[in-house]
Amino acid sequence: MKIIPEKHGIKSLNIETRFEILRFSTAIGIAILLSFVIIMLVSKEPFAALRHLFLGPLSSGRRFGNVIELAITLTFAGLAVSVMFSANQFNMGAEGSFYAAGAVAAMAALSFQLPVVLNPLVAIMLGAASGAVVCAVPALLKERWGASELVSSLMLNYVFFYFTRYFTNTVFNDPESGYIATHLLPVSAKLPKIIEGTRIHAGLFIALAVAVAAVLFMRRTTWGYALIQTGRNPAFARYSGINTKAVLLYSQLIGGGIAGAGGAVEVLGMYDRFQWQSMPGYGFDGVIVAILAKNKPQFVPVAAFLLSYIRIGADRMSTATDVTSEMISIIQGIIIMLVAAQAFMSGRRQKMLVKELKSND
Repeated sequence: MKIIPEKHGIKSLNIETRFEILRFSTAIGIAILLSFVIIMLVSKEPFAALRHLFLGPLSSGRRFGNVIELAITLTFAGLAVSVMFSANQFNMGAEGSFYAAGAVAAMAALSFQLPVVLNPLVAIMLGAASGAVVCAVPALLKERWGASELVSSLMLNYVFFYFTRYFTNTVFNDPESGYIATHLLPVSAKLPKIIEGTRIHAGLFIALAVAVAAVLFMRRTTWGYALIQTGRNPAFARYSGINTKAVLLYSQLIGGGIAGAGGAVEVLGMYDRFQWQSMPGYGFDGVIVAILAKNKPQFVPVAAFLLSYIRIGADRMSTATDVTSEMISIIQGIIIMLVAAQAFMSGRRQKMLVKELKSND
């Protein structure tokens, strides 16, 4: 894998970044405005509802901690999906990867009983490997028989879910827990808490490190370049000498590995034992985060934080006022619709380009 030195001073890239920030901010503003109108129509206390929605997560350290805790998981999910989507591979196996990797990490921690630091490290690595396997199967099916990775991954999520559930409910099940769950995880396997009074754990640093690694991979390596070019135009990439079949495989292996690491970090950082009775939904949340971030890893942590913030705010709003938390679905839908729409604010982008060209003359 060759490292490509990044070129600086390309103003068009700066324009694109500024435009995306402007477009994203405008989409959020419109979503907030429409949400305000809807809340005014359905609530008897609209201003209180809005206060809890937007300021509720800041009302206590514990609630803001909840934002960071959820953002850690959403960052892994968003990075996993954005890598696969950048290669134009619509693999939805991140959902199955999260579940399977969480269970594998718990089973590894219970089986090996390694010392502190080494135990969670091995568990997370095995979780990442299992997540990569989950997403690799649809990739292999597509490469060998041309099967749609979207359809096969959605179906295989349930195959891996029930396969994993068999082991957690039999071999590793704790009959004294009172519900279906594994035995308690050893203390040596748990990720340490880093902020007192919250459940924010060391997985925050792991998530940020993975985000930085993803940015460097996508922007500074030949593999990342090949992945992006394949996603933009597979035929052109193929005629340029890029092995698009290899890109198809490793993009989904990497995405599944990131999702798997996220599932392992979530279990080891937030739970005393593996106890998920259904798939957690983080894989599908990753699609939302990836869309908000425009499949750019550098924007994924920001998009994950935003989505986490409004979800925690919506929970606070629903418990303190007469507005239900489903309002968050409206906000999400509007933001995604506007961010994903290529024509939204395209005129503004053209004006920015023209202005930049005139300033260079």
